[in-house]
Amino acid sequence: MTQQQLRDYLGWLITSLDREDRGMLNARLEGLVSVFPFNEYEYILMFLRDRSIITFQDYEDLRGKYVSANKYLNLYGLAPRIFGQIWGEQHLRDLDPRFKKADKVSDPDYEGQYDLWIEGVRVEVKAARAIDTKKRGDLVSKALRTDSDRPFWMNFQQLKLDICDVFVFLGVWVDAIRYWVLSHDNVKDNPCLSHQHRGGVEYQIGITDKNIQTFEQYLVPASAVADRVIALGKQS
Repeated sequence: MTQQQLRDYLGWLITSLDREDRGMLNARLEGLVSVFPFNEYEYILMFLRDRSIITFQDYEDLRGKYVSANKYLNLYGLAPRIFGQIWGEQHLRDLDPRFKKADKVSDPDYEGQYDLWIEGVRVEVKAARAIDTKKRGDLVSKALRTDSDRPFWMNFQQLKLDICDVFVFLGVWVDAIRYWVLSHDNVKDNPCLSHQHRGGVEYQIGITDKNIQTFEQYLVPASAVADRVIALGKQS
């Protein structure tokens, strides 16, 4: 269930209200101020429950269906640094405990250049969210499912080419996370690589609906990320 499907379903439920209640709800929605976690959807559901249009069981069923289809939507609400650095690194460590936060104990030359360490392999983690490039609004409103036919874009940025052995790109959709594991050379020689800033030392790779197929060769399941990182790292 997408956000639009949820909105359409609520709209259909609203037609079950009598004329006076529909007018009251519409008037209140026009002046509604939303502050997390109280928003328009919550208000409509509470109004419908108060008017006995839905039961609590109906609400639970709808909530369960929506959450299961959008289990990563909350990641679109995270601030860029929290999402890209804190969440991304911790997510990999949760996937496999062999991933360790890099430090001078594991690497005496470590000065914060890269993120994680696994069996002697230096790992840089980058995360990006798939967003609708044709839609305006905040990230949550532009979030996409993997089966969407909408044009999308995700940007893996602040890539420094000489600091690690392996890059792990985490691509987030509302219903799935994809993992691309690339060696240093895979990134350095990638045709989609470009300077992030003119004359700068940082680079970026944008994955879009137009080029995502070219990254299939680097795609691995979550359970195989660590082993793939180690294998690539040992080759470098």
